Amino acid sequence: MLDDLDRRLIALLRADSRTPAATLAKSLKVSRGTVQNRVDRLLNRGFIQGFTVKTRPDVEAHRVSAIMSIAIEGERSAAVVASLRGFPEVAAVHTTNGRWDLIAELEVETLAAFSATLDNVRQIAGIAATETSILLATQKM
Repeated sequence: MLDDLDRRLIALLRADSRTPAATLAKSLKVSRGTVQNRVDRLLNRGFIQGFTVKTRPDVEAHRVSAIMSIAIEGERSAAVVASLRGFPEVAAVHTTNGRWDLIAELEVETLAAFSATLDNVRQIAGIAATETSILLATQKM
């Protein structure tokens, strides 16, 4: 499992995954080799699954982002999540409590692609109901 050093390292990488190992080592008060070994171990064990790029909201302002709330029929969550993994438009899936069982983050290029994605996701066996909201703006906290 993760120890405190792993958690602090992951937090620094979340803030900026391009931070040099030497800078991470200085922040964590460990050697550069320790940082590199930890990153390699976290990657090999699947705790870190990859690195990504964050863009300013205005760079991809044309993209359509939405949140889809999903209710599952019976005990079909695993099958529904597996099906959602097959959609490149689904950026993330979160389990939740309350009225909705899953929340899917959708990212598409156009409204036509958004409409098609909604139609395709709604046809997944095991989905009882959905409710989708387009994200109009994001406020930084």
